[in-house]
Amino acid sequence: MKERIVILGGGESGVGAALLALAHGHDVFLSDSSPLAADRKATLLQHGIAFEEGAHTESKLVNATTVVKSPGIPDKAPLIKKLTAMGIPVISEIEYGYRYLPEGAKMIALTGTNGKTTTTLLTYHLLKSAGVSVALGGNVGTSLAGLVAAGSHDYYVIEISSFQLDGTVTFRPDVAVLLNITPDHLDRYNYQMSNYVASKFLITKNLTAADAFIYSVDSAPVVSGLAERRVKAALLGFTTERQEQLPGFIDGNELIVTYKGDRHAFAISELPLIGKHNMGNIMAAVISALAVGISIDEIKKGLRTFKNAPHRLEHVGTIDGVKYINDSKATNVDAVYYALEGVKAPIVWIVGGIDKGNEYDQVMALVKEKVTTIVCMGKDNAPIKRAFGDTGIPLYETLSVTEAIERAQDVAKPGDVVLLSPACASFDLFRNYEDRGDQFRAAVQALASKRKEKV
Repeated sequence: MKERIVILGGGESGVGAALLALAHGHDVFLSDSSPLAADRKATLLQHGIAFEEGAHTESKLVNATTVVKSPGIPDKAPLIKKLTAMGIPVISEIEYGYRYLPEGAKMIALTGTNGKTTTTLLTYHLLKSAGVSVALGGNVGTSLAGLVAAGSHDYYVIEISSFQLDGTVTFRPDVAVLLNITPDHLDRYNYQMSNYVASKFLITKNLTAADAFIYSVDSAPVVSGLAERRVKAALLGFTTERQEQLPGFIDGNELIVTYKGDRHAFAISELPLIGKHNMGNIMAAVISALAVGISIDEIKKGLRTFKNAPHRLEHVGTIDGVKYINDSKATNVDAVYYALEGVKAPIVWIVGGIDKGNEYDQVMALVKEKVTTIVCMGKDNAPIKRAFGDTGIPLYETLSVTEAIERAQDVAKPGDVVLLSPACASFDLFRNYEDRGDQFRAAVQALASKRKEKV
């Protein structure tokens, strides 16, 4: 039956939903209150999809059969409230894409406050390297609706945010992963942590006994949230501690995964990611792959070839025995904690930018234990100097990546790690965290070339 599908928002998810609705013969209209990006507009024009930009014209929206909204539009927006009051279903693009998933396809859906992208990319890589037909998307890369519109795959590995989960109704992955829950986006949830937790647990809402729920027992909100709900799926918990009754845990220098009675051990020193938090991410990815039938031999092969997304504890070079790591994505103190904890060598720490009210107490012990020199890289370094000025650790101020690396190079010794893990936003000196990380990588590579020329 031909339906009128109205899409609110013309970003990646909105255009993907529009293309999917068009592919199924529906009457499609896209509305965005802001100007559309040139490439999005070109796609809509190319496919003959009607749209408006710069405003929402209610008369063009209220005759919808279904409204698919951008995850950036909150449920409490007046327009959404009005449409809902009129009895028009308002769903997320993830829900819409799921409704047209190819018959027999399996889906792994991953959410959590931190670590989603790394774990999603690793899970996808494990399936891809095993040779199966798999698509990657959701909150990373192409929207689910866009993937489904473009063609058929046997497996879908999807990163999902709480905003995307909020608009789901029938959505049911074969494997649902919940990595952790820490306070985030609380303005969207009336500043109630319980509302945010409930949003994350929507990933479990429709699970059946045939499905798997993979979750961290190290996250107290996840554990308490699970205790308050009846999740019908197989419960597969993991921890970065030693708890041998769980499917995933750490035993000394080994990461252990047990699935369907088979115990698999992985030497932590040979794994592609560093840091305690990443051991949890690896367990989640490995258990996910096992749950959809990937063999342990294929998984081990995939682990050997995985490279993480840029700017996340990314090794960008080794010069004169000093390793340089780009962790520009670490824009808060929580992320820096994981970086400092994960590096097992003396650290020259490059930190700074626009402070977001950081409290450095949680990393103070690690800084005193591991950091030999602090190199500030920002226009206002007063908060960092206040926090660490009395530690006795040498502290230098710089105003560019090149200057920061030169200072780090001067003080680093063979065996040390120069770690860019800023704890701050990037907008004082850079366009964004990617620009900061790209400049860091380029400066390290330039230094490496310079060193080779001297030899």
